[in-house]
Amino acid sequence: MMSWNGLNRPIEKWVRKRVYQLLELSVILLVSAGCSNQSIDQGLPVDTFTQQLDVRILSLMDWYNIPGTSIALIQDRKLVWSNAYGYADIKQQKKMTLDAICRTESISKSVTAWGVMKLVERGLINLDDPVQQYLRNWSLPESEYNLNDVTIRKLLSNSSGIPLGSLGEEYSPDSEKPSLRQYLSKEVQLTYEPGSNFEYSNPGFNLLELLIEEVTGRDFSDYMVNEVLTPLGMHNSRFDWDEDWSSRVPMGYDLQGNSVAPYVYPYKASGGLFSTVEDIARFTIAEMVNGSHANQVILSKESIQNIHTPKINILGMFGFVAEDYGFGHFIETLPDGKKAVWHGGQGHGWMTHFHMIPETGDGIVIFTNSQRSWPFIGHILRAWSRWQGVGPVKFSRITTAVSGLRIIIGLILLVTLWCAAHLVNGVLAGKRKLTISLKLVTKTRVMEFFIGTIIVGVLLWAITRDYLFLTSIFPIGTVWLGWTLLVFSVVLLLSAALPVVQTVEPTDSNQLR
Repeated sequence: MMSWNGLNRPIEKWVRKRVYQLLELSVILLVSAGCSNQSIDQGLPVDTFTQQLDVRILSLMDWYNIPGTSIALIQDRKLVWSNAYGYADIKQQKKMTLDAICRTESISKSVTAWGVMKLVERGLINLDDPVQQYLRNWSLPESEYNLNDVTIRKLLSNSSGIPLGSLGEEYSPDSEKPSLRQYLSKEVQLTYEPGSNFEYSNPGFNLLELLIEEVTGRDFSDYMVNEVLTPLGMHNSRFDWDEDWSSRVPMGYDLQGNSVAPYVYPYKASGGLFSTVEDIARFTIAEMVNGSHANQVILSKESIQNIHTPKINILGMFGFVAEDYGFGHFIETLPDGKKAVWHGGQGHGWMTHFHMIPETGDGIVIFTNSQRSWPFIGHILRAWSRWQGVGPVKFSRITTAVSGLRIIIGLILLVTLWCAAHLVNGVLAGKRKLTISLKLVTKTRVMEFFIGTIIVGVLLWAITRDYLFLTSIFPIGTVWLGWTLLVFSVVLLLSAALPVVQTVEPTDSNQLR
C-alpha cells in the first residue's frame, strides 16, 4: 500500500536537488563571467597582448555568432597593430580584410563635428547662432518652443530638443530615395526645451549636414572629403556610395544572423560614412592632439579640445555607459582620473566603436558586420582598458549587465521549478484539480492568471518586432530569458487552472491499495 504522499516525497527530494544544482550553476556562471577577462595583464608588450587578444576575439566571435570583425590598436598616437577576423560574406566564404570598407554608422557624427568646427574656425558660422539663420531653403517647423534656441552648439551636443527620429530608413545604393530636405521635413520636430537635457538625435546631426551645404554651397560629401577626410589621410572613406568600392563592402548580419545587403540612408551626417578600420584609427589619432601635432592644419588644438569638452550631462540609458556628451563624442572619467572619449555606431547588420584616452595617446577601433556585437565590443574594451591599466571603461559595463541577466534567468528558473514542484505535488496528491468554479476564485488565482497572461502577451509582442533594443544588448540572453519566461507563464496559468480543492490531509480511505 502506498499513498500519494508517499510518492510526493521522492519528487520533492528530486526537485530540491535540482533547485540546489541550478543555484550552484547560476553562481558558477556569474563567477566565470566576471573572471573571463582576468588573464589580460596590465602593461604587456603589444605582441603579447595581441596574441592573447587573438584567442579571446575568436572565442567571443564563436560565442556570439559574429561573422567578421576588424580591430586596430593605437599607442602613443601611432597605429601599432590591426587585424581582421572571420568573414565579410558567409555564403561566398569571403574573408574579412583590413581594406574592407564598412558602414561606420554613428561614428559619422564624430567626423561631422570636425566639418562643422572647420566652418567655425573660418568664421563662417558661430556656435551660438540659431541654425535657422543660415538656412535659406528650409525652415524649422513651428513649435511651442523658441526656434532661435536651436543653435549649432546644441545640435552638435544632442541637446537641441530634436528627438532620435525614425530608424530603418534604408535604401539600396542605386534606388531612388528622398532628398535631405524631404527627410528633414518629416523627421525634425521639437519635443522638449532646447538645451534642457541630452537626447540622442539623428535628425539633429542631419540638420548640420544641411547647414554645411547652405553655408559652403557645396555637396556635403564633397566638402567632407576635401576638407576633412583626405587631409587626415582617410583615403578609403566617403560619405556617399562609391560603386568602385562596392566589392569591398561586406555583407551585414542582423540579430537573427540573416544577411543584410549594403544600403544607404537619405542623409549622411549622422550615419552615412563608409570607412576602413585603419582610416578610423587615423581619425582617432588626429583627435589625440598634443602641442606639436601635425593635424592642427585641419583643426586647431583648441577646436579639438572644445569638441572633447563636456557640453551636457547624460542621464538615462546612455548614462549607463557615459557621463557627458561633447560635440559628436561621448565623454567619461576613468577610475584613474583620466578622460576617455568615444563614439559607437549601430545599424542594420553593423556595429562599430572607437575609444581613446587623449592624454596618453592610446586608442582602439572595433568594426563588426553583426548586430549582435555589443557584448563582444564590451569584452574587447574591458580587456583593452585592463591592459592599459586605466580601469574598466563604462561601455564594458555591458558585460556586467550580461552576467546580471544570467543571474536573473537563473532566479526565474528557480522560482519556476519551485512552483512547478508544488503544482505537480498538489495534482498527484489530489489537492489540485481542473475547475472553473467561481467558489474557488481567489486573489492568488487571479494574480497567477493575470501575470501569466501578461507575460505571454509581452512575449508575443516581442517576437513580432523587427528590432528590439534589449536584444541588441543581450543577443543570447534575451533568447534564454524569453523561453524561461514562457515556461514560468505556463506554470502560472496551469496553477490558476488547477486550484487547490482539498486542504485536509488524506486519510487511509484515500490511499491506494
